[in-house]
Amino acid sequence: MSPLTSSRRAALAVAAVVTSSALVTGFVSAPAEAAADPATKLARMLVKKTTVADANRHLIALQRISDRNGGNRAAPDAERPNSPGYDASVDYVVSQLRRAGFVVRTPKFSYEVQVQDAGSLTVGGSTYRIDKLTESIDTPVGGVTGPIAVVPEDATTGCEAADFAGQDFTGAVALIRRGGCPFADKALNAAAAGAVTAVISNNVPGPLTNATIVSPGPIPVGGISQADGTTLANQAGDAAVVDMRFSQQTRTSVNVIAETRTGKKNNVVMAGAHLDAVYAGINDNGSGAAALLDVATKLGGSPKVGNAVRFAWWGAEELGLIGSSEYVAGLTFEQQLDIALYLNFDMVGSPNAAYFVYDGNDSDGEGAGPGPYGSAQIEKTFTDFFTNQLELQTEGTDFDGRSDYGAFIANGIPAGGLFTGAEGIKTEEQAVKWGGTAGMAYDPCYHQVCDNLGNVDRVALDRNLDAIAWSVGIYAYSTREINGVPPRAERIKLRAQLKNRMPAAANFVPGAKAA
Repeated sequence: MSPLTSSRRAALAVAAVVTSSALVTGFVSAPAEAAADPATKLARMLVKKTTVADANRHLIALQRISDRNGGNRAAPDAERPNSPGYDASVDYVVSQLRRAGFVVRTPKFSYEVQVQDAGSLTVGGSTYRIDKLTESIDTPVGGVTGPIAVVPEDATTGCEAADFAGQDFTGAVALIRRGGCPFADKALNAAAAGAVTAVISNNVPGPLTNATIVSPGPIPVGGISQADGTTLANQAGDAAVVDMRFSQQTRTSVNVIAETRTGKKNNVVMAGAHLDAVYAGINDNGSGAAALLDVATKLGGSPKVGNAVRFAWWGAEELGLIGSSEYVAGLTFEQQLDIALYLNFDMVGSPNAAYFVYDGNDSDGEGAGPGPYGSAQIEKTFTDFFTNQLELQTEGTDFDGRSDYGAFIANGIPAGGLFTGAEGIKTEEQAVKWGGTAGMAYDPCYHQVCDNLGNVDRVALDRNLDAIAWSVGIYAYSTREINGVPPRAERIKLRAQLKNRMPAAANFVPGAKAA
């Protein structure tokens, strides 16, 4: 049990004070009537019942599943038509949910992947593996040939047209180091300089994979490892043959969906986390999946809730948010209306953790703008919990389209959630506020083999687990602030009042006017 867990248990001994403007302001000493407030009763119970020890047990299970399946829990992709690691992860989650009393569905979905038929760079009798980054631009059969021209390596290598000045790139294979700007910018600059292809080498050890240039420009682009890029830079001017060709194939995967048997079925509170991973993926996104599983199993399949709660573990997120996108696209408009809100939990235990809450009202003024109405209220529920109950400051993070909330907000469903950071760099100010190491990534093992059980901050996981449990409990009771639907007790009272106002059946004549 972490130090935070001990303090958390102490905090749960006191009650929450609920104001008219927010569902929660914090745990403080309060009179008995506040402690019994039905608006927070379920939320307080869920926070008390969930434990970082149980969430960590789920992480151990996911690690062992990965170890038994070649070190990977990925959904079926270009390299793997089958996915035993992901399938075993699904089986584990399903078994836990059924034990907790849920009826569980595992709907299938299909998608296209580009299977690499050729991926090589040959120069001077040596051949290097190259991973194609462009979605639709291949080389001809047999490849393209040109001299290697190296873009000078600096802070903006290949990000500006000036980086290509001073040497002739006409008909060349442009070799560019990763970093400083999107891959597409480097590719467009290389094409403008006359290169026939661009090869981007990693700026950290290992191959450059799991990356895609959606709008690549006119030339094929490939990725190679840092070491191979360094070797090839010493062969500038030598003729190289680059061959990158793909074909389309169909893959099939599943989501895991579980919903409470109780609660209002046309005002569903939905919470999700992606289950697939790159390699073992214990922080990304075993952390979100495990936390959500602990909350779901502690809530149980038949709780006393006003609104039904639907939990989702998404497949093929790492391939482009496919599972969640296919799920939302498969709902009718009426079925989408049944979803009151969506809560997303993707990476909630980063080892150099930040405490980000999705910026529902766009108060930071960055990126995509605010979410649908209700998103700002969701953000406030989270920020109030962290500020008042954990005494921890948060920061906003933009709806940048990198996780499974995307399809929900695109269809007008309010959304929110938590995030402890990926490849972004922690600032000095954040290190003072949250601890950790400034100048280092929030998750130095993001999408790498080292994203294992040693890559999780259990304190951050515990704090986020509390916040997840709280939000689910609060909204299972009422979504009034999100969409105007009152708590169940008020709905029952209103129906009774309306019934009492109806004229007696014996005296009621359809069409008759009142005297």
